[in-house]
Amino acid sequence: MASELNINISIDVLDPEELNEQERKAMQLAQEAAKDAYAPYSNFLVGAALVLEDGTMFKGSNQENAAYPSGLCAERTALFALSANHPNKKITMMAVTARRRSDEQFLPAMPCGACRQVMAEYEYKQQEAIPVLLQAQDGKFYRFRSVADLLPFQFTKEHL
Repeated sequence: MASELNINISIDVLDPEELNEQERKAMQLAQEAAKDAYAPYSNFLVGAALVLEDGTMFKGSNQENAAYPSGLCAERTALFALSANHPNKKITMMAVTARRRSDEQFLPAMPCGACRQVMAEYEYKQQEAIPVLLQAQDGKFYRFRSVADLLPFQFTKEHL
């Protein structure tokens, strides 16, 4: 007889005034990063910000290419650049936001599947949860306690 597995994920839904100072700064940096996105084809600007264990922040934006598969999302741009430049620094939080070039309002931003897997790899690598702050609808924000909440069945080196 088949059994059932239920997964429950708690997500904090926050108004802007409920963000702590570090979250506000990270989301602001993600919004600034979105302005730097190279997105001449989709005109969809995505920004990501990483908060490091020493309090410094690192940003990334989506980078498109005429050969579409050659582009890269903001989340992976930030993570790969951080790892290339500061391979041993731990990430204590990640913020992601997006907007259309034609609109100044930021939109709900959910990482794609490839980004979720890469985010999970960095969480696994550092053996500590990486909270994720995402732009939600109506000016609100979603706070996930861990990347594992975005990707509950992760593929890790244990599966190889």
